[in-house]
Amino acid sequence: MALKCGIVGLPNVGKSTLFNCLSNAKAQSANFPFCTIEPNVGTITVPDSRLNKLEILVKPEKVVPTTIEIVDIAGLVKGAHKGEGLGNQFLANIREVDAIIHVVRCFDNDNVIHVDGKVDPVADKEIIDLELQLKDLETLEKRIGAIERKAKSGDKEANKVFSVYESAKNHLSSGNSIRSLELDDSLLKYLEELQLITAKPVMYVCNVDENSVVDGNKHVNDLKSAILNEDSETLILGAAIEADIAELTDYEERKLFLDDLGLNEAGVSKLIKKAYQLLKLQTYFTAGEKEVRAWTIKRGMTAPQAAGVIHTDFEKGFIKAEVIKYDDFVEYGSENDVKEAGKLMIQGKEYVLSDGDIMHFRFNV
Repeated sequence: MALKCGIVGLPNVGKSTLFNCLSNAKAQSANFPFCTIEPNVGTITVPDSRLNKLEILVKPEKVVPTTIEIVDIAGLVKGAHKGEGLGNQFLANIREVDAIIHVVRCFDNDNVIHVDGKVDPVADKEIIDLELQLKDLETLEKRIGAIERKAKSGDKEANKVFSVYESAKNHLSSGNSIRSLELDDSLLKYLEELQLITAKPVMYVCNVDENSVVDGNKHVNDLKSAILNEDSETLILGAAIEADIAELTDYEERKLFLDDLGLNEAGVSKLIKKAYQLLKLQTYFTAGEKEVRAWTIKRGMTAPQAAGVIHTDFEKGFIKAEVIKYDDFVEYGSENDVKEAGKLMIQGKEYVLSDGDIMHFRFNV
């Protein structure tokens, strides 16, 4: 399941530095706008201690973690919706991602140029919000005329769609993003067809200096106040510090470094986990002597749908699933011991997977 998060932000906020920490792919990082012109794509391993525990218990020949894709997208400036700067490329690239990681500069440093000459994370956020909202308005306005004509002709379905489009247009015109628009699920489908950019889930990453990685600073507090009414996530990290952490290959050295900073985990690990949550994803496992593997699925998937992530034939010919809860597997230590304890469950087509389930699918094609 190839799902993507796009890293966005104004030039020189630390996007490429952060991307370099997340991925083995090395994006050019230069102190001038537009050093990232083509989007850099990295496949990122999702940290999961459960996979490590299963490896110890099962002792497989290989272990395969789950991944998500992170895309470093070219910097945005005012007027991007009209094609200013690299606006056209930016907007085309951002449409292709499933969620947005919005990096905001929350540190003062005279040696790092700010595109507007001063550090103001709220203003920076508003610039990008406005550009994306204007682009979504443009998309709506292209469609709304034809729908309105249909609605006036007496088409009931078109009348419903027109009403939703009007609500969305008014919401955007008031300076709000579509993700904060309250609509019944039955009506949301009409907007989903438009692939509006501001409907995508967003996480704000506050890029801070070393002294602010634990508790943040005034810039972070200002941003948090500005997004109180948004349905969004926030994360504090220092991209420059993460770059230093990434250079440390020895576990003990890395732990000492984190301890000195007052951190229990690298910021990029937190970011990857939060990105996974932002995309409403969860993990199930398959565990055997040849391979222990983590699989990514959308929350709420049924057993046949989850089986289809492995291979479409598994979904088409699904018969039933053997399910072991992760905690039971850890408690009893092996599949056989779980069976003897009566903890292995046989589930049918209606079973909705829980995060961490260990699955074995039976199918016939």
